[in-house]
Amino acid sequence: MSDAAHEAILRDPSEPEIGPIRSDELEDLFVLFTGVVARREGYPQAPPLTREVFDATWVRPVTVVIVARVEGTLAGAYYLKPNFPGRAAHIANAGYIVDPRFRRRGIGRLLLQDTIARAPEVGFDAVQFNLVFASNPARQLYEELGWREIGRVPCAVEGEDAIVYWRAVE
Repeated sequence: MSDAAHEAILRDPSEPEIGPIRSDELEDLFVLFTGVVARREGYPQAPPLTREVFDATWVRPVTVVIVARVEGTLAGAYYLKPNFPGRAAHIANAGYIVDPRFRRRGIGRLLLQDTIARAPEVGFDAVQFNLVFASNPARQLYEELGWREIGRVPCAVEGEDAIVYWRAVE
C-alpha cells in the first residue's frame, strides 16, 4: 500500500479538504453567499444578491478561489484577487465565507492559514481586508494569525465602523 493510500485510510473523513474550487461547486458557493448577504453577515453587498454581483465578487476578476470540503460538501471558501491595479497589484484582497452549519469547527482558521501559504504562490506578498465589520467575531483570529489593523472606516455600512487589516505573506 502506498503512503498516500495509507494516509487516506487514516484520515478523519470529517477533516476538511482544502483546494481549488471545482466548476460544479460554483452554484453551491452562490447559494452560500446569497444566504450570507441575505443575513447581512460580514459583506456589504445588499440583498437580494444577483448573479452579477456574485460574479463580480467571486468570479472576476479573481486570481483563485479555494474551498473547504467536509465529506464532499462545500463548507467554506475564500478568494484572492488584486486589491489594487498596476504597481500595487502585489497586494491581494481576500474574502472568506463559512457555511453556518460548519462554523466553530476551525474551517475559517484553515482557510486563513491556506491563504498565508498560497498567496505568495500566486504572486502576492501581502493580503489586505478592506471592510471587516467592527462586530465581526473573526477579528480576533485575524489578529492571532498576524493581520494588523491599519485603518478604520467610520460608519462604513449601516452606521457600523469597518476595520482595514493587512499582513505580509512572503
